[in-house]
Amino acid sequence: MFIQAAGALKAYLEQRRLAGATHVPLRAGMLDRLRAAREKADLRKREVRRLVEEQPAFEKARPAPMPEPPLPPAAAPSGGPGLIEVPGVTKAEKLAALAALAENAPEARALGTLRETMVFATGSPDAEIMLVGEAPGAEEERLREPFVGPAGQKLTGILKAMGLERAQVYISNICKFRPSLPNQGGSNRAPTPEEMRACRPFILTEIEIVRPKVIVALGATAMQGLGLQGAVSSMRGRFHEVGGIPLMVTWHPSYILREERNSGGQAFAAKRQVWEDMLKVMEKCGMAVSARQRGYFQNKG
Repeated sequence: MFIQAAGALKAYLEQRRLAGATHVPLRAGMLDRLRAAREKADLRKREVRRLVEEQPAFEKARPAPMPEPPLPPAAAPSGGPGLIEVPGVTKAEKLAALAALAENAPEARALGTLRETMVFATGSPDAEIMLVGEAPGAEEERLREPFVGPAGQKLTGILKAMGLERAQVYISNICKFRPSLPNQGGSNRAPTPEEMRACRPFILTEIEIVRPKVIVALGATAMQGLGLQGAVSSMRGRFHEVGGIPLMVTWHPSYILREERNSGGQAFAAKRQVWEDMLKVMEKCGMAVSARQRGYFQNKG
């Protein structure tokens, strides 16, 4: 009641001020009535505050709620925490909307350690195989497409040996921006945990939209970005899981390229291991594996 009366009084006084009045006469006893109303309102506020402050004491008598189970380290179930809600009916529409959001990615851009150009993904939204790398490099940044540099060419060769074209799979990265370096030029670096964390909701949402039969994490950084810990050498060769989807960890194509430049012997071993991993991926997807494909690298090395 006091608040309503005070509001009406304030409006009346404002009207009088606009009309040029500098003083307003009050009837006898009006100030006393206003003071009494104010004191009553203050008393009511104190009583409400007291009840609110005492509320936790009543709450302690209630049984404590059961703790919720921890979320998995990577992708949550459909619509779960960590995912980005995007409009669209088809997978392609949802991915296009997600790419538009990634262009600005406020958390990633606020870090100040990533370059401006956003590189999203390529391939089929209906792919059965999703390949995840770490971050775009110089060539990927220039063409705005993941895995188009030397490592991308090596990956294309692996896919071809599997009987697949790039357009038949879905290729993306944990980090959507090229990590920056002083006087960078063509040099690249792996994203930091903070940079991956800032971009992680995008890759998790991509996984949820595409829902492939198998995810392939290319290298240690991609594996860690998807919530798995360990060395590639100990994690590869068997399936793990991300958001209910089988995940195979294998060597990054750039690792094979480095070994080819350094020694040759280690490169052969890495290529054979990657191929063994990809055979398991093909079998998991129900793809036919020919005797020729199964015989790659046998009686060699």
